[in-house]
Amino acid sequence: MSKGPLHEAPPLGVYIHWPYCARICPYCDFNVVRDRGGEEPAALARAIAADLEAQAALTGPRQLASIFFGGGTPSLMDPAWAADLIALAKRLWTPAADLEVSLEANPTDAEAARFAAFADAGVERLSLGLQSLDDTALKLLGRNHDAAAAVRAARAAARAFPRLSLDLIYARPGQTPAAWAEELSRALDLGPEHLSPYQLTIEAGTAFDRAVRRGQLVPPDEETGAALFDATQAVLEAAGFDAYEVSNHARGEAARSRHNLVYWRGHDYAGAGPGAHGRLTLGGARQATYATPKPRDYIARVAETGLGVQSRETLTPREAAQERLLSGLRIAEGVPRAELAALDIPPDRIDDLMRLGLLADDPRRLRATPAGRLVLDRLTAELAV
Repeated sequence: MSKGPLHEAPPLGVYIHWPYCARICPYCDFNVVRDRGGEEPAALARAIAADLEAQAALTGPRQLASIFFGGGTPSLMDPAWAADLIALAKRLWTPAADLEVSLEANPTDAEAARFAAFADAGVERLSLGLQSLDDTALKLLGRNHDAAAAVRAARAAARAFPRLSLDLIYARPGQTPAAWAEELSRALDLGPEHLSPYQLTIEAGTAFDRAVRRGQLVPPDEETGAALFDATQAVLEAAGFDAYEVSNHARGEAARSRHNLVYWRGHDYAGAGPGAHGRLTLGGARQATYATPKPRDYIARVAETGLGVQSRETLTPREAAQERLLSGLRIAEGVPRAELAALDIPPDRIDDLMRLGLLADDPRRLRATPAGRLVLDRLTAELAV
């Protein structure tokens, strides 16, 4: 489509979901399937391209803020397919000056061997799922790499890409704050500009959920979890990383994830691929989209209708404001109060939360304090009633 003049419309990101995994991790509740090869992955890449073209026809001219390949394991895809999808998105929408292209990867030796090809395809930020640098923990987490492979992959990624982000999982059974601080320090020695340390959560329906219910897995208690969180903040702050989001730390503003900020700042994003979510402002209304989750069904739906979307819901102003609150309080900058007008939050409720030290004293934005970000569920429940 012709780019034409940009209308008064919000910028958007593009999320591409690649659902295939070499192994399904026991803690994962994402829309993933085992990678069994064959002709389906190539057909899926073509379907995603067609879906993006159809969505661009709906959105009209927009500025493209980010492209993110998530999954699943998008580093299993052919780098040539990634190059084609990146080039297509840049043709369909107008790239922003600070457009960032990101891709998730696992640190297996086979995937690391393809990093240079993904960099040549246009990927600028690699989000590397180390999850741990401890072999026992990696086995517990069901990972198909060991700590030595993780180190090799991180070093290869640092050479191949302008920006490197490392994902780590903590609050593992038996983990101590001292051991976690030492592991974090070793991760920092690998040279990332961005770290995403996530507390292990037990999601319903996962293998870990079944193990907990059988008494075979005992997560840390709340007090230990809080101590591990405090250790995370202390180590990363001392290393010059700012906690710009609850579970994301960057060494300076330029190192922050451009695509994640699209979500947390309430911007639009087009979701393509099996099970991908999207948020698009069309005709002045914010719409939530959800794509058909099974790859073969998604391919068929795109072939039949041009779009992979299974459901589309127009959010009410209040629903849109609730989403904005939930995502915006996760980041240090918070949310402009004007964007939450539909919630009609009583001023005295905000004052009470400020007196409790959970909200910052800011007349223009709602910002959670560090203490407030520890109890975000409680905070958002108080504000979004």
